[in-house]
This record gives sequence, structure tokens and C-alpha cells, in this order.
Amino acid sequence: MGGSDGFTKAEYARRLADVKQRMEKAGFDLIICQDPANMCWLTGYDGWSFYVPQCVLVHLEEERPIWFGRAQDARSARMTTGLPEENIVPFSERLVQQPVEHPYDELAGLIRARGWDRAHIGVEMDAHYYTARCHAHLVGGLPAARFSNNHDLVNWARLVKSGAELALIRQAGAICNNAMNRAVEKMRPGVPQNHVIAEIYHAQIIGVPGAGGDYAAICPLMPVGEGTSTPHLTWSDAPLPDSGLAIVEIAGVRRRYHAALTRTVHFGKPATALSDMAKVIVEGVDAGLDLARPGNTCEQVEAAWQAVLRKNGLKKESRVGYPVGLAYPPDWGERTASLRPGDKTELRPGMSFHFMAGVWLDDFGVAISESFVVAEHGGERLCDVTRDLIVID
Repeated sequence: MGGSDGFTKAEYARRLADVKQRMEKAGFDLIICQDPANMCWLTGYDGWSFYVPQCVLVHLEEERPIWFGRAQDARSARMTTGLPEENIVPFSERLVQQPVEHPYDELAGLIRARGWDRAHIGVEMDAHYYTARCHAHLVGGLPAARFSNNHDLVNWARLVKSGAELALIRQAGAICNNAMNRAVEKMRPGVPQNHVIAEIYHAQIIGVPGAGGDYAAICPLMPVGEGTSTPHLTWSDAPLPDSGLAIVEIAGVRRRYHAALTRTVHFGKPATALSDMAKVIVEGVDAGLDLARPGNTCEQVEAAWQAVLRKNGLKKESRVGYPVGLAYPPDWGERTASLRPGDKTELRPGMSFHFMAGVWLDDFGVAISESFVVAEHGGERLCDVTRDLIVID
């Protein structure tokens, strides 16, 4: 097996072996993966088809995964995966958005035909596209099976990246770096916000020499003015102000692998308190990155960041980071470890995180984040955009 993404058959075999080992430990005979990133990671499958039910099945006794999806998309599976024809199983087109029947009725039939109808089946209860209806039809069609949440088993297998994955993530970092610099160059008082976003999209997709870009799992975020007091606003066509703040959060993406970055811009001369807050945030990131070494834990990284904030009279109650890598909309996070108190996940070389360093107050916020790879001497930053409050006079 090997897809069109450049990964070797050996890499896919290693991934599958790891997943099967985790399945055995958890007591699963079969897992059903509907998270499109997990489907891609296991098989190479890629396509904008995740808005309809689809999945990849992994059975302990099956040599290779099985792709199950819409008949229209079966050719995409043939083009992007190295799966044999018998492992590409399309469902009937008449089942797309059908009010009574459902594609997972045919999935249940497939599982019965394989003799797996009494299996212990692990499903992705938190996957964005595994709907309540998917689950109801699957359970209804397999009354003798035992279903359990597999607790993002494949997501956890993805936590440590291979050398080939890290190469793509570093290219994504270069794309992100260029896109952020282009955005800052475009951001001037009076420029419509959507013109800045258009510049970002162009830079994200055009990429950098030798590495074309891909679409991001999250659109560019750009709160302005009072909007900077909350992190997840997008943009309008209003002009950028003569004075005040704007925050830009984007990712660079290479073959679905992400590196994310946030920077804060101030139009006009900023108050000293704003500049000081930005310096504290960067200092906190540096403290966390210093501890982002193999053997330390996620909570130790967060504690180092939090200690710098507390020393300066600030706090951030939400987590400060999460793993990033292979992703599809609506999120570039992997839903596994978090840089927060109580998370004792041990850091290992090759893990990659977005250190989402920001402080949001009642009427404004400042965020200066970094994506990094865990390395022997601390977190390796994937971008090198200027690390301070960016002032545009």
C-alpha cells in the first residue's frame, strides 16, 4: 500500500501495525474511522468528500484497511490510495442524503458479509463527521456487535510524526511564514480586511519555491479592534483602522500537513502596556519551548508559560497548545494531548504542537503563537516571523 502523497508502503505498513497493536490492547476486533485525517493517514485517501458518510475500516485479521464511501468517490480512492480493488467498497448513490435509508445500512451489510457482525467495534464518537444518524444506523444494523468509543485511537497513533511527515510540516512552516509576512505587508490603515485575507489565501496556495500550498483546515482568523478580545472571529470588508489592534491566525499547509501561527498588529503608536504584554507572551513561549524536550510532559510546558504570566500579573485559563499535523476542516488540531495542567503526556521527538500563546481581556487581546516540533534541545520553531507586537504607523 502507498498513496499518491509520497509516503512509502513501509510507512503505511508501520502505521497499520501500530494501530492494530493499540486495538489489541484496547480489546477491539474492528475500528471504524470517519475522521478524514485518520482515513488519509491510514490509506492515503484524499478528497473533499467528508460531507457525506465515509470511513476506513481496520480489522485485526484483515491485511489492509477497507475504504467505504460514496460511489462517485471510489475513483478518488483508487487514485489516492494503494488499496486493492476488493478493499475499495462504494455505497449506492441513491443513499446520499436519503431521508429513510442511510449509507451505513450498507456498511452494516458489509460487516455482516465479512462475518464481523459479533465483533467488538470501536467508533470515533468525537469525530466531527460521525453523526448521530451514522451511529444509529450502524448499531441498528449490527444488533449482535458490541460498540465502544475508541477514544481517538488512531489520532493518538498519529501523535509522533515520522521523518517524512516532519519534512512536510517544515515545508508547511515555510509557507505559513511567507503568508504571514505577506499579510503584514498588506495591512495598512484603510485597506479593506478582505483584501488582506485574499493576500493570505494567495500566499497559502501559491506556497514557496519547491512546495506548493494546500487549503487549510481553518480559514484565516482576523479579529480587529474590540474583536481581538475573542480569538475566533474572521473578517469583514470594513477598512482596517487608523489606530488599534488586529490579530491574524493562519496556517501553512503542505499535502494536508499544517503549521499554524498567530501574530498581533497595532496600527499607530501602541500604549506601553500593550508592548509589555506582548513581551511577556513571547517570554512565556520561550520558557515553554525550553521545556519542550523529550521526557518532559505537556503540563510542564504549560506550567513554564503560566509561571511567566503569573509573575507579570496575567493569566490564561484555557489550554495553551495542542498537536497539529495532518488535518481537514473544520479543525487543524488532533484532539489528543493538550498543553494544560494535568496532561501528563510525555513528549517524544517528532511530536508537533501549536503553542497558542495569547491573553484575551475584556476589551482587547494579544496573541503571538508558535508551531514547534519537540526536539532534544527544546521546541524547534517552524516559523521565524518577527516575535513582538508588530507596529504599523
